[in-house]
Amino acid sequence: MCIKPGEHTGKLAAEKHVKYILSVQKKKNSNESVALEYLRMNGAYWGLTTLDLLGKLDTVDKDEVISWIMQCRHESGGFAGNIGYDPHMLYTLSVVQVLALFDKLDVLDVDKVSNWDVWGEVDTQYIVRCKNMDGGFGCTPGAESHAGQIFCCVGALAITGNLHYVDKDLLGWWLCERQVCYSWWVLSSLIMIDRVHWIDKEKLINFILDAQDVENGGISDRPEDAVDMFHTYFGVAGLSFLQYPGLKDVDPAYALPIDALKGILFQK
Repeated sequence: MCIKPGEHTGKLAAEKHVKYILSVQKKKNSNESVALEYLRMNGAYWGLTTLDLLGKLDTVDKDEVISWIMQCRHESGGFAGNIGYDPHMLYTLSVVQVLALFDKLDVLDVDKVSNWDVWGEVDTQYIVRCKNMDGGFGCTPGAESHAGQIFCCVGALAITGNLHYVDKDLLGWWLCERQVCYSWWVLSSLIMIDRVHWIDKEKLINFILDAQDVENGGISDRPEDAVDMFHTYFGVAGLSFLQYPGLKDVDPAYALPIDALKGILFQK
């Protein structure tokens, strides 16, 4: 059961979260796992990155994980969410991120992966066309602004050195007015545009801690909701942004622990 607001212990239940993540990885035949098996690659990224932020990546068998990843590879250069499924850009990204955690990017055919562009976009102009009058970004030109999409667009612009396209003050106000449950999407973008000081960090820390399941581990999107791997990762990553003690630093654009980025092929 999640603790109620104002009644949290004031500390992250790190060991409980480690046990929760490891237990989910082992329940491959559960109804939930079978229903979501097509996106298991994303789950691996969420869980493994959380373990790394907590300093517990050594609790998993690296060779076993990498062997499974390579079985998800397609001749096209892309990777699937699990063995037997079609390749997708999102799962391919998760593969690169997980291999970066293990410092094993050398197992990739870099030319095939980097040339596997199913969308055909070659520059940042498509992202710029998705910018709205409120300072945010939509999924397509003309679509409403969304915190998750803003992270994708601002992250891409940050990585490519094009943050000058962002109206930082206007976007900063839009982000600060969003729901605090978006601890990752909002915080990462605020950090990239140097506006994170506009929010109350202590209140957000308390909110994330209140969303923990201190008995069984895991973090939910808000207090009293069911926990899942997705929100466990982004909750812990959000706490890292907020300088919560005992956590590794995470990069807001690459969504990886900063110490894992030394193995990345790109330079910021």
